[in-house]
Amino acid sequence: MSKKDIFGDEIKTVEQDEFSELLAQSEDHKSVLHRNLKAGEKITAAEILSIGKEESYVSTGTTQDAMIMTKELCEPDGTFKYKVGDRLDVFVSQIKKGEIRVSRTGKSNSEADSIEDAFDCMLPIEGRVSEVCNGGFRILIMGKTAFCPISQIDSKHVTDAQSYIGKKLDFMVTQFEQGGRNIVVSRRKLLDQQKEESEALFLDEHKPGDLLKGVVTRIEKFGAFVEIAPSLDGLVHISEVSWSRLENPSEVLSVGQVVEVKFLKSEIVDGKSKLSLSIKQASAQPWETHKDEMKIGSIVNGRVTNILKFGAFVQIKPGIEGLVPLSEMSYTKRIVKAEDVVKVGDTVRVMIKEIKPEDKKILLSIRDAEGDPWAMVISKYPVGSLVTGVIERKETFGYIIKIEDGISGLLPKNFYRDLTEGDWDHKKVGDSVQIQVAEIKFEDRKITLRPPNDEADESWKNYEQNKKSQGQQGMGSFGGAFGDQLKSLVINKK
Repeated sequence: MSKKDIFGDEIKTVEQDEFSELLAQSEDHKSVLHRNLKAGEKITAAEILSIGKEESYVSTGTTQDAMIMTKELCEPDGTFKYKVGDRLDVFVSQIKKGEIRVSRTGKSNSEADSIEDAFDCMLPIEGRVSEVCNGGFRILIMGKTAFCPISQIDSKHVTDAQSYIGKKLDFMVTQFEQGGRNIVVSRRKLLDQQKEESEALFLDEHKPGDLLKGVVTRIEKFGAFVEIAPSLDGLVHISEVSWSRLENPSEVLSVGQVVEVKFLKSEIVDGKSKLSLSIKQASAQPWETHKDEMKIGSIVNGRVTNILKFGAFVQIKPGIEGLVPLSEMSYTKRIVKAEDVVKVGDTVRVMIKEIKPEDKKILLSIRDAEGDPWAMVISKYPVGSLVTGVIERKETFGYIIKIEDGISGLLPKNFYRDLTEGDWDHKKVGDSVQIQVAEIKFEDRKITLRPPNDEADESWKNYEQNKKSQGQQGMGSFGGAFGDQLKSLVINKK
């Protein structure tokens, strides 16, 4: 049923299929406008947009106009018959740094029937690499032999020249002399030209911040190259490969791997355009991903990633590192250099002591993950108990005796000076001795020791009996107070 307006007349509508056709035509037109022109391509009925003294401009059917030398618009007899708005057929002769040049006398790729044509019109021409020679390669083109310098066979450094033998490749003829007896070609010039074309189109369609898919084409120690468009690579610096610290990108990447990258920027460096990419910024920030998994006081395994004068950095999650200061490396010995305890690549157990998410900083401890040997010293070595130790040092004021790793005590000289039994004055470093705990200063981490048969101290004689009858009172004043508190806690619980 047809629709009518308020006056009763039928309203004409565009049917759905007509609309779809119009939309498709619009999309086709848009794709034509944004397509890439290539050297040698023929442009039919290009409109003359402006005429200058030396240079004129014509349309190309794309979003970019082309330049043609004004003298090419002259007829062979020197007359000039063209005006703005006229149309003519031209050929793309050169595309460089986004500028398109055309010519009336060029030939398309399919029309380049001689090497000289390719040279005159700056058109690519196919050749086969026949052999490696001094300084480069011999290339067979249309029955003739051309020379390609090794630096011109590719856009990257050549490490294996033999791998090019037998390949059919496109080249630009850069030198044609002596009727074809001296021909020099370059593939690199063509690749660079293709890269410029691809980059111009890429920058026209993308902006910094865009996420893209790419393929890893080359890996160096400083980073990885990723192809994000035909003939167009960008560099992912090693610092942008992963949130984790890396020595080499090859630790996480391989040639041919498909990766997602973030386009960071385009800049000119030493006259060349450089595209900077990031793999890590295309993924989630580790501090957001793992923030709920990290708890103060938890003990985790980590990998040592870097060692500095003041401590070592340990990665506990991908992209998340914490610092273990020298003071948090050991309870049992004084650490002067982190290298004395760990080395890069070591897997270590650490305790998370402090987290500052706003600064992305974590304080870690190796010694707390291992445990403090002094935590149980009062119960393990109560005052009056007999223990066996090893003499560590002999000082003028007495012996330093090691009871276990991280726990040493002092046997003052005045405690054994007048004793004849045991011959203490003749003991030496490394000797194993039996001694008695005389005093514990827990807060200061100090233990005072006595010879076991010291008549000046009677506590050792009744130690076993006291331990049975008095519980923890044999720990000295600290132990007694601790025992009283423990007893009161038990009574209160009842």
